[in-house]
Amino acid sequence: MSSGAADFEALLREALSPVDPPADLALTLVNLTELAHEELDSWELKAMRDPRNWVRPVAAAVVGVSAGTALVVLRVRARHRVRKQRSRNPLDLAQRTLHDVAEEAGKILPRRH
Repeated sequence: MSSGAADFEALLREALSPVDPPADLALTLVNLTELAHEELDSWELKAMRDPRNWVRPVAAAVVGVSAGTALVVLRVRARHRVRKQRSRNPLDLAQRTLHDVAEEAGKILPRRH
């Protein structure tokens, strides 16, 4: 292998190495999710008859869903190594991961009375 190819591979390996998310990312995602939820709760159904009023709730829904999904992924990914060690096989790991995703999503989704 030539020196140039080895340098390229080393650079590629360095560029694609895993990066830990910032420590305050989870808090930021929680705040975004809560703000979007509050924005959606403040809207009245009567106001939605006019399409000009749809922009803010749609934007709040997109932000809320995106931040909530990212938060679930971040939390589930943080516990991946523990789940992998406790799993007996790939199917067990997939089941544990799905259970963890459902549990985290349940923490984020608003409770309806």
